[in-house]
Amino acid sequence: MEIPYIGRVQAAGKTCKQLANEIKPLLEKEYFYRATVIIGLSTLSTKPRGKVYLMGAVHAQGAMDIPSDETLTVSRVILRAGGLADFANRRKIKLVRTSGGGQTETTIVDLREVLDKGHPEKDPVVQPGDLIIVPENLINF
Repeated sequence: MEIPYIGRVQAAGKTCKQLANEIKPLLEKEYFYRATVIIGLSTLSTKPRGKVYLMGAVHAQGAMDIPSDETLTVSRVILRAGGLADFANRRKIKLVRTSGGGQTETTIVDLREVLDKGHPEKDPVVQPGDLIIVPENLINF
């Protein structure tokens, strides 16, 4: 990071408070009798945390970035993809997650419980690499 009067200061791996405590004596040494140094972050990282993949009976299939500043759940991913298609099975949405050891775990999500009955605790948070599969109803009336 570039500091007026001082020049470059190594900021990586330091908290704002640690960095301020390091800069203050440098400014007081030659330029100020008593310096007040306040450091804050003005922007959040815009780099996505990874991707989640959506396929099946939705309006827009494919990969979706997981924003670094938002917690995405299965229902939110589907809503961002334009929602469910006309013949989607809202009760048997599959969340497929691969563990570090290569094993897959499938969780069935019932969006009727989440959206219609108001149970947000039944709406799992997605992680990078997750696959969401929205099946079609076998019988459509």
